[in-house]
Amino acid sequence: MTAHDQTLAANPAITIRDERFNRGTTPSRWWAGEPFGTAWHNALSGTFPRGEAFFIESVKAFREGTDPKLAAEIRAFVKQEINHTREHIAFNRLAADAGYDMEMIDRRTKELLDMAADQPAIAKLGITMALEHYTAMMAHEFLANPQHFKDSDPEVRKMWEWHAVEEIEHKGVAYDTWKHATQGWTGFQRWARRSIIMLEVTRRFLNNRWKDAIELLAQDGITGARAHWGLAKYLFGTPGVLRRCFPAWLGYFKPGFHPWDHDDRALIGKYEGDYADALLPA
Repeated sequence: MTAHDQTLAANPAITIRDERFNRGTTPSRWWAGEPFGTAWHNALSGTFPRGEAFFIESVKAFREGTDPKLAAEIRAFVKQEINHTREHIAFNRLAADAGYDMEMIDRRTKELLDMAADQPAIAKLGITMALEHYTAMMAHEFLANPQHFKDSDPEVRKMWEWHAVEEIEHKGVAYDTWKHATQGWTGFQRWARRSIIMLEVTRRFLNNRWKDAIELLAQDGITGARAHWGLAKYLFGTPGVLRRCFPAWLGYFKPGFHPWDHDDRALIGKYEGDYADALLPA
């Protein structure tokens, strides 16, 4: 067994954590402690209910014929994503109650997903695989770097940490499903297709999340150069989630890449040490 195979065999089990957050609480409008982090995370959260439904259907489309291990991981992936959807619906309602137009983000997300509706199922899986890499990269940063949520509302921070742990835990599921679905392809075909998809997903992801965040900042009266410069400093300066994700993003283009080449399961253990309750078997 190669070192790569050993890493895959030792992937952490996917655990369903049926936790609920932000019920009966009223975080401040700038729950992250300042407007730019608040806008960025609100922009992300606004896409999750529809986006994660898309992820679920894209992966389920190829579950037939998978080996028992991957079949079980797909079932657990689906359960985790359903819980994430529920919690982000609750969080988005709080953001709307604070005065933000979250429906604007939902409409834009729906338009983008409608554009993908006619794509072949394998293309949808490729998009899901690329976006799951984004969520895993950012999840790693949120857990590894305390600066991201150092001034945040405690309850909201717990929700993002919970979500981040599960994104790390199931980060290989869409990729392994892709490998199953493309088992008749050559290694070059797989590499070329996933690389092209990632470049296009990156363009759309950065463009649309930036646009969403800027529009949310405008609702706080922060516009023009101040909004763009402040958001750029947040994402690429300090704490710099996108700057810090760049090496992991670049690693996606390596031939033979697998999400578990970067073994960060220790971050899962750190979370479990703080929140040992509400665990259900996969």
